[in-house]
Amino acid sequence: MCLILFAFRVHPFYPLIVAANRDEFLERPTAAASFWSDQKEILAGRDLSAGGTWLGITRSGRFAAITNHRDLRRGRPSQPLSRGSLVLSALKGEPDLKSANRYDGFNLLFGSALGLRYSNNIDGSLSDVTPGIHGLSNHLLNTPWPKVLKAKTGFRAAIAAEQPEPEALFNVLLDRSIAPDEQLPNTGIGTERERALSPAFISTTGYGTRCSTVVLFGSDGRIRFEERTHEPVGMVEYIVETKA
Repeated sequence: MCLILFAFRVHPFYPLIVAANRDEFLERPTAAASFWSDQKEILAGRDLSAGGTWLGITRSGRFAAITNHRDLRRGRPSQPLSRGSLVLSALKGEPDLKSANRYDGFNLLFGSALGLRYSNNIDGSLSDVTPGIHGLSNHLLNTPWPKVLKAKTGFRAAIAAEQPEPEALFNVLLDRSIAPDEQLPNTGIGTERERALSPAFISTTGYGTRCSTVVLFGSDGRIRFEERTHEPVGMVEYIVETKA
């Protein structure tokens, strides 16, 4: 994922609401979200190159998602592990954060509607997420990049309703507005590339937003999971009754 918006302990009926975009190279083989045949508890899309995922839930109500940390000025591990394996391990239990230095830069969210944790391998933090509306892109949690600030404003409005509509949340994720140059971050990729990656929804040659996902965790134990794929176009929707 490259943009995750989430409200934790904010809405009276949905203790966790998530809206996220996955940005990836278009040629990377991917399976749309479904319950996995080999790990039947997991509902997630699947990276067919390395076998992991970028966002998922389980039948017991666990949640995990990841974004890349982008800074070309940082060194890389010689043989980096796939970051999608961190999401998979978080869905099955606890992620292996002792090996965090073996991955390229990442931000990891994991837990459930009862409690969320945030970790990264940039400053090595591991902390409980506080109640509120949060945004995560390719820096650290709530770093005020233009896309994060604008998307959080739209997200806040979209969840103000007693029954938030997924369509309103998807509309926030589809924003293609490019940030002014003076507001762009400097991650070592040059102004032209920073500009192209500044919208919530990215569309460039060979790379862009592959799918958008909305997940609403109800206080009644029901989870609504909806994914819309853009490359190729498609949609899946699930209602999950979590186990006691």
